[in-house]
Amino acid sequence: MFDFAISSLTIAGIYALMALGLNLQAGYAGLLNFGHIAFAGLGAYAAGIGFGLGWSPLASLGLGVGLAMTLGWFMAGLGRKLASDYWGIATLAIAEILRTIATNEGWLTGGANGISAIPALFDGVPRPWNGVAFLALVLAIVAAGALLCTRLGNGRFGRALRLMREEPQLATCMGYDLRSLKTRAIMSGAAVTALGGFLYAHYMSFAGPDYMLASETFLLWTMLMIGGLGSTLGVLVGVVMVQAAHVLVPFAKDWMGFDSDVAGALRLGLIGAILLLCLLWRSEGLFPEKLRRIP
Repeated sequence: MFDFAISSLTIAGIYALMALGLNLQAGYAGLLNFGHIAFAGLGAYAAGIGFGLGWSPLASLGLGVGLAMTLGWFMAGLGRKLASDYWGIATLAIAEILRTIATNEGWLTGGANGISAIPALFDGVPRPWNGVAFLALVLAIVAAGALLCTRLGNGRFGRALRLMREEPQLATCMGYDLRSLKTRAIMSGAAVTALGGFLYAHYMSFAGPDYMLASETFLLWTMLMIGGLGSTLGVLVGVVMVQAAHVLVPFAKDWMGFDSDVAGALRLGLIGAILLLCLLWRSEGLFPEKLRRIP
């Protein structure tokens, strides 16, 4: 039970990092990035490839963050000639292209089998304290990321993103470079999400193409919509609620005698029901974004 709780909290913390990265783009800037999980995939594969090359974890993390930010810069460049909805579809296509490449280029990514035996960050610590140490690291990074995102959101950069989201023409008239704002928002979110993917690969000791499934992006979107777009607290609450649904279903499976297929359907149905209830009664999320008055 202790190990199960540690595992659940660790995975929730990693998803919180990915969701915070998406919130920088979708919540503050209003960007419909449907290929967001590609950044996490790059961070995860960087951990595996760096291990294979004998690199240190910090060097592998630098590779993953650099690749994710480069991809974010490329995605932002596509937005110059595409409307927001078409841009969202284009990001989804980019993520699928990367997943296909990861599945087929076995010499680099291990193909469909992925890269296994990635060492944990606290291998030298005896069980179960290695898991506790990893959880402490994840929670510390999440706390730092949440604080940073809050400061960004309440600062000049966050206000500029919100103005661009609500009144792009007014933002242009006030001298803001919308292309630069979008690029910085996407690249910032990409860096945070790549860090989450890097930690996930080290925690699971594996990196594979399943990490870049489109369903993972929409799971992150669900977390944001339940908690509240543009709200750091809302993002964290949404992550906790979705993770709680994942955790509770196995207990219901054992208690009520469901088989695995029914349990999987029940898990999706429960998350869908939570999202639907929020959309019907709290369409802005449980903890909606609060705009401050500037004296």
